[in-house]
Amino acid sequence: MLATTLLFMASALHAGARPIAPEAIGGYSAGCLKHSMALPLTGPGYQVIRSKRLRYYGHPDLIHYLTTLANQTRMAGMPDLYIADLAMAHGGPFSSGHRSHQTGLDADIWFRMANQPISKWEQDAPKEWALIDEPSYRVLPGRFGPQQLELLRLAASKPEVARIFINPVLKGEVCKRAADEPWVAKLRPWVGHFSHFHVRLHCPAGSPDCQPQAPIPPGNGCDAELASWLKDKPQLPKVSMTYSKPRLPARCGS
Repeated sequence: MLATTLLFMASALHAGARPIAPEAIGGYSAGCLKHSMALPLTGPGYQVIRSKRLRYYGHPDLIHYLTTLANQTRMAGMPDLYIADLAMAHGGPFSSGHRSHQTGLDADIWFRMANQPISKWEQDAPKEWALIDEPSYRVLPGRFGPQQLELLRLAASKPEVARIFINPVLKGEVCKRAADEPWVAKLRPWVGHFSHFHVRLHCPAGSPDCQPQAPIPPGNGCDAELASWLKDKPQLPKVSMTYSKPRLPARCGS
């Protein structure tokens, strides 16, 4: 991560500009991003999808995280990762789809992988990619296998990861297969997320006005906590896709 930030600053110097440090400001759901970096739309081991949304910007720490993860999965023999929403160029709230993703420290990674470009129809048909049958809240046969489990292990094991949001049913599948592994605690159940998981990084160095999230509770989250999510699984609450804009820190307006 430090190397990526230094490279970012060196680029500015090479161009004759003063070095400008990137900065995440405010909270994940009420903040902004100064001097972001764009994730290249393709790279070793990944493809950015839904790029017309212009949500492929992030803090350099996030860009480094994603490119490193993609290289690791490629070296492990996995197909390309499909990476969706990060943040907008200056962070801040989206008009739809997410409350968070505002400080350049969040990213959505799809569970489906493939070594071929993805069609626009496939990108806009998330139910075709879902791992879970929504009426029954059961994992669809063949959709969550060793590759998906290994992807989660690689994604969650990095120290810069604060947590990963995942569907409660998929958290349950991980608990069946890897409950004793330390990274499992970072997987936090949340509504939706039928076809992807959501990575959130810790506040980076050099961002004093970044507001961290509360620490993860003790334990792996596979017992009573998970049971509380699954007990009424057919009635898990739906998430609204449009939100009122939050009040942002004053620095986000400057």
